[in-house]
Amino acid sequence: MKYISTRGQSPALNFSEILLGGLAPDGGLYLPETYPQFTDADLTSMRGMNYRDLAFAILSRLIDDIPASDLKAIIDKTYTAEVYSFTRAGQNAEDITPILKLEDNLYLLSLSNGPTLAFKDMAMQLLGNLFEYVLAKTGETTNILGATSGDTGSAAEYAMRGKKGVRVFMLSPHKKMSRFQTAQMFSLQDDNIFNIAVNGVFDDCQDMVKAVSNDAAFKAKYKIGAVNSINWGRIVAQVVYYFKGYFAVTKNNTQKVDFAVPSGNFGNVCAGHIARMMGLPIDKLIVATNENDVLDEFFKTGVYKPRGSANTYHTSSPSMDISKASNFERFVFDLVGKDSAKVRELWASVDKGGAFDLAMLMPKLADYGFVSGSSNHANRMQTIRETKAKYGVVIDTHTADGLKVALELRQANTPMVVLETALPAKFEDALVEALGVVPPRPYSLKGIENLPQKFTVMEASTDEIKAYIEKNI
Repeated sequence: MKYISTRGQSPALNFSEILLGGLAPDGGLYLPETYPQFTDADLTSMRGMNYRDLAFAILSRLIDDIPASDLKAIIDKTYTAEVYSFTRAGQNAEDITPILKLEDNLYLLSLSNGPTLAFKDMAMQLLGNLFEYVLAKTGETTNILGATSGDTGSAAEYAMRGKKGVRVFMLSPHKKMSRFQTAQMFSLQDDNIFNIAVNGVFDDCQDMVKAVSNDAAFKAKYKIGAVNSINWGRIVAQVVYYFKGYFAVTKNNTQKVDFAVPSGNFGNVCAGHIARMMGLPIDKLIVATNENDVLDEFFKTGVYKPRGSANTYHTSSPSMDISKASNFERFVFDLVGKDSAKVRELWASVDKGGAFDLAMLMPKLADYGFVSGSSNHANRMQTIRETKAKYGVVIDTHTADGLKVALELRQANTPMVVLETALPAKFEDALVEALGVVPPRPYSLKGIENLPQKFTVMEASTDEIKAYIEKNI
């Protein structure tokens, strides 16, 4: 299996060769040359598998340069009930991503039972173990540079802390994450973890990461790696739980399922797109945005127009406060028929602060199953209250955005699976506003906001982050 860049000017490489780097040298994102296909017989054989066996069945089709026995051992080490232990009452941690039925044909897929209470753990724990394996084989080290709007940072740091040969430099928007998210990251005192609070918004942090990654000489000299969802290893790991969710709510492969996905950087729903391209019977992929509704605007009009940091709203679902969705490029590559020259043209406009218009391709969007909707603060407060009153279930603000849009676009007789992206404890202030009570949190995370914090405040400057990395390596 070889991987190519969406921008078409980098050589095709195998999985281990692209794992550490994130962006391709030409600034594009990696995708497989062709998507492996799962037949009806394959799906039938996978139905009923536990999470570890299912993950191996899928990942072994996409990772063929790691011996099967080693890949199986890495997967088995990653997906254990001990790691994904923060389940709701009545759920089995051994399921890893248990389904929660709200009513007939309406479900939550619980993805937030890992150590940082967010769906990012599903991929990041695997990525940490893959990094450690590949680095041990080569005897090399890597310096991870990442950006987070809230959950990626803590998931990456918890997965990489103490890993041999790995340092993590994580950028986050200063004072724009929840108190819990901030404490999860900044309270880590590990010598290989460096937290940088940037005076700006997530898009500024993401732009800094891309600028450093596009400096080929600097990237090579300091062995810069990536854990954001620009990293293909993140996306491929997330594909697995779409299969798991599908099998959990269907009885046979003739049934189709809709998935509603709270969306910011487009990584989570991009994994659903890839699952669909590989043969999973998904009907609709529902992109749910918050007030930062650039993606919703695209799927309704064909116009993609990032609004820039000055016009990015700070909301009560802060992990979705993103204007430029990095993984969107992967989908557009498929949408334009894998025309890398066209992708280069489109993103040249975006990189200059512009927009692009693919309205002429709107009929093709239906072929990929994408629909969209948006939510705002009042919507999510109401959805949280109604979900608690009707089902006795407390959800976080991002999952509320997903559920709100899911209910609007729900199809009769088609199972709707809403991806739960975080547990309510991560967004305590918003949950208190919605329900008047503090959401419960795991005992091990009580009082985390009171722990000493270690971080550096920085301006949104590529030169400044480069100097910081040089100083701390």
